[in-house]
Amino acid sequence: MKRILFTSIIIGLLFMACEQKETNPLIENWDTPFQTPPFDKINNGHYLPAFKTAVDMHKKEIEKIVDNPEAPTFENTIEALEYSGSNLTRVANVFSAMSSAMINDELLEISREVSPLLSKHNDDINLNPELFARVKAVHDQKENIDLTKEQEILLDKYYKDFIRGGANLNDTDKAAFRKINDELSMLSLKFGENVLKETNKFQLVIEDESDLAGLPQGVIDAASDEAKSKGYENKWLFTIQKPSMIPFLQYSQKRDLKEKIYKAYINKGDNGDSLDNKKNLTKMAALRLKRANLLGYPTHAHFVLEEQMAKTPDNVYDLLNKLWEPALKVAKQERDEMQKMIYEEGDDFKLESWDWWYYAEKVKKAKYAFDEEEVRPYFQVKNVINGVFGLATDLFGIQFVERNDIPKYHPDVKTFEVKDKDGSHIGILYTDYFPRESKRGGAWMDAFRKQSRKNGEFIHPVIYNVGNFSKPTADKPSLLSIDEVNTLFHEFGHALHGLLSDCTYETLSGTATPRDFVEFPSQVMENWCMHPQVIKKYAKHYKTGEVIPDELIEKINNSSKFNQGFATVEYLAASFLDMDWHSITEPMEYDAAEFENKSLNKIGLIPEIISRYRSTYFNHIFAGGYSSGYYSYIWSEVLDADAFRAFVESGDVLNQELAQKYRTFILASGGMDDAMELYRKFRGKDPEIEPLLVKRGLK
Repeated sequence: MKRILFTSIIIGLLFMACEQKETNPLIENWDTPFQTPPFDKINNGHYLPAFKTAVDMHKKEIEKIVDNPEAPTFENTIEALEYSGSNLTRVANVFSAMSSAMINDELLEISREVSPLLSKHNDDINLNPELFARVKAVHDQKENIDLTKEQEILLDKYYKDFIRGGANLNDTDKAAFRKINDELSMLSLKFGENVLKETNKFQLVIEDESDLAGLPQGVIDAASDEAKSKGYENKWLFTIQKPSMIPFLQYSQKRDLKEKIYKAYINKGDNGDSLDNKKNLTKMAALRLKRANLLGYPTHAHFVLEEQMAKTPDNVYDLLNKLWEPALKVAKQERDEMQKMIYEEGDDFKLESWDWWYYAEKVKKAKYAFDEEEVRPYFQVKNVINGVFGLATDLFGIQFVERNDIPKYHPDVKTFEVKDKDGSHIGILYTDYFPRESKRGGAWMDAFRKQSRKNGEFIHPVIYNVGNFSKPTADKPSLLSIDEVNTLFHEFGHALHGLLSDCTYETLSGTATPRDFVEFPSQVMENWCMHPQVIKKYAKHYKTGEVIPDELIEKINNSSKFNQGFATVEYLAASFLDMDWHSITEPMEYDAAEFENKSLNKIGLIPEIISRYRSTYFNHIFAGGYSSGYYSYIWSEVLDADAFRAFVESGDVLNQELAQKYRTFILASGGMDDAMELYRKFRGKDPEIEPLLVKRGLK
């Protein structure tokens, strides 16, 4: 009897194991509306088995391409490569999203195992000599093949990616290349993990109500709710998440507390403890240089920029230097105005970096009679979302319909079906806008599925926008700052780039453009959000429904160039810092603090302004894809300022004819053509830098 029972248990366990393997929702076909991720079925235990299964499936697909006895052609080699690994892409897209928006210790542990697995798998493909031989054979005969423009670009991209992935290296260098990639993948993971933990670790708990002096009631209420969520009764909690920190810096009259919270923010990853990132980042800079040298480039920046619009480090430095001098001049004027106010108020201390937000706010009130808290009630998050959706409707005719039948990964998430003007399906958009400990800081867009075509079928995109905006409180909805409204419009611009893509190949679709072009479709959206013709359509008081008055719109626009010296200088400083880290020519592990100080002193950064990102928490370049690319925001801003001028000059910023050209040549085209050629097709000329200088008040 016992033996039979034991045997039954074993059979049952084996059956359960087989069932689990066969029913992993990440690998199965997704029987959900529009084949969206089945988040109601996915749990953390599914990721690692799914990755391993998907990698094995991809390996078999690669082997089939390599073992094909037929001569290499575009179809049996390049297209076959393009369509391979679809299961792995799907698993990685979901995991990447959750690793940014729903991270926990279990997912971190999975990341540590998956990161080297994927690094090795990518290297196995890029360094496969038989596979590269087939790609090269097709590339060598490209002049004699009848290809579309998109196919030509795809072929060139695959060929270059193999070269840049080490395909031409000898066996010794290939081994070194693999080791570098493996180390970099783990260091990048560790860097981002440390920044997240540092961000979540700091708490400014206020017990004395007098320490809330100067803070608006909405900020106080949010801090009270945050304290209660952490188990603090009758207290107020501030964190270094920006929706909590920035209002505190703007309005608090407690200078010592502002110094405390600001220093906690700027010293992330620089505290000499287990979360310190100095050695991680210097190792990464050295390893990136070594890898670039193996591939024949003098620096990592040369390697990266070769494939961008800028092309060379000299071109990037040239743009940054052109902007630095006028920006620094304006920033110094702004500093002097604030210092004058300090003296006029009877204080004798010198303005410090943690004072900037507070006195900038006071100067703005004095010069423009404008308090940003006046406009928050008009920027309820749902109205702002309706505003950006309405703008897309006005420009492109597209519609957004909320869906409640699509599985979500968190209660804060909302899902929308996007339809074209004729009612046809375009794609799905997820929005996830409030901070939580499981979410990294900042705002971003990405895809669960990119747009493409395969075997005549149009593959519709599934896109998501993530932010960390002001949360609702017990008695108020989420009310956004002007900066948060700009950010929401910005990320929605990225979403449109993904949603309105009309390409054949996923590798070239949507946001798959040069890094210094991809920010153009997002930044151009910021030009519309505060424009009088647009803002009146969505900015309505959350209590009364009153449309924002002309007087407030005028104040917003009059003050829009205020503090742009500061904003430009802190951004450019980070861009210089990024370029300097990746323009090193000696692969040594530098003293991070000394290197940073030298970089910023060289350009004459004033001590009252700190670089927007210090090295130790510069996620964009050490835990993201922006190494040697942070400059791209300002490069793209040259394009966006020039592009929006076309709408202004047309006499209607909602000009649908111009919007259709923009949709066709910019949003729909992805990376199907040279980025500057696409811009010229839209604008009819090269971009000019003057609109940017005017927009930022630097001219």
